Amino acid sequence: MKRSAANIAHEYGPFPDVERVNGVSYDGSHIWVAVGDTLNAVDPDTGATVRKLNVPAHAGTAFDGQYLFQISGDRIQKVDPDSGKVIASIPTPDGGAAGMAWAEGSLWVGQHRNRKIHQVDPNTGAVLRTIESNRFVTGVTWLGDELWHATWEDDKSDLRRVDPKSGEVLEQVNMPDGLVVSGLESNGRDAFFCGGGGSAKVRVVTRPR
Repeated sequence: MKRSAANIAHEYGPFPDVERVNGVSYDGSHIWVAVGDTLNAVDPDTGATVRKLNVPAHAGTAFDGQYLFQISGDRIQKVDPDSGKVIASIPTPDGGAAGMAWAEGSLWVGQHRNRKIHQVDPNTGAVLRTIESNRFVTGVTWLGDELWHATWEDDKSDLRRVDPKSGEVLEQVNMPDGLVVSGLESNGRDAFFCGGGGSAKVRVVTRPR
């Protein structure tokens, strides 16, 4: 397994009136940050919050190319990013949900203390497949055909590239001590947006070469 230290290229925040970052996503133009009572759009060029959607945003966020999906308590809500309206809702998998991503027509839902990633039908909430981890899972993303997830345990975090079929860890990127990851999303090219928990920041970690 390949191991490396995280290269933090940039930090956004701390954001005003935000106590913690619970999840992150990216729609190609804005970073969406789940901050509790709202889902906030951040301009990646300026770091400014340019919009807020009144959607409970307690954990992970995902974007399917048209709609946002937001973990709100024990539900995953499908949200129109233009109007902010919730247009559908499915239950989270048994045991709750922490991180979330979109790929291959499915939601990929991380469970924190259960140490699992579920492939979930976005229309019904049915669990299609499960990948086991040996660490608390706090964020999930895809970068091309690579499945990555974040961990946060004992105040230490890392980013892991895993085999989507077996769950085997193929690569591990270690965050500096004290910098935790509460949500994970790739920019689709060469970097990850990492929610910073109680720091109220989002950190940009470059994809190791």
